[in-house]
Amino acid sequence: MINETLKTRCDELVIQIDRISSERKSILNRLVDYVESERMASRPVQLVYICTHNSRRSHFGQIWSALAAAYFKIDGVQTFSGGTEATAFHPNAIAALCSIGFEIEPMDDSSNPKYKVQLGEGLFSICFSKVYDDAVNPKSNFAAIMTCSDAEENCPFIPGVSVRVATTYDDPKSFDGTDLQDQKYLERCKQIGLECLYVFHEVSRRLQQNTTNQF
Repeated sequence: MINETLKTRCDELVIQIDRISSERKSILNRLVDYVESERMASRPVQLVYICTHNSRRSHFGQIWSALAAAYFKIDGVQTFSGGTEATAFHPNAIAALCSIGFEIEPMDDSSNPKYKVQLGEGLFSICFSKVYDDAVNPKSNFAAIMTCSDAEENCPFIPGVSVRVATTYDDPKSFDGTDLQDQKYLERCKQIGLECLYVFHEVSRRLQQNTTNQF
């Protein structure tokens, strides 16, 4: 069960789904197809969000997709993130997520700490920067969601991937240290959240339709 604050944020975003362009939906629908097919086959859904430094957009994807799956009660979904190099989960990205209502606490004080992102009672995601083939990430039967163009260009081959979807997003890093910093991080956070909610909204709709058609 997700916490009430995050449920409210999802409620607010879901009603904006119609604002997503048809061109964008056609890209996201590739991910919808993957999630639907895995659930119909009773297989676990493994989603790996990939960006160069695994510090901002890929963590947004990992966290929001976990929340969206819980919001629409889609079981068997596991979310991960990675990069072409490891850095650290960026403080500005953490601040944006906290402003939404996520509760985030560091689990150590290293230069690349692990963070526990609380989504609800007994529901959380562990985030830290890592390369996409890190030991904690799946090695086969997963979807690779490329959240930045650099990662899309610099990862020409990802072993074990079932489907690769390029949902690239503008980098809020461009606004670090400016008056627009917080606004742009929040915009990108909400954009990724909205698109994750769209994916699982469509999965939920299709699964319900498939169930209805069986009777």
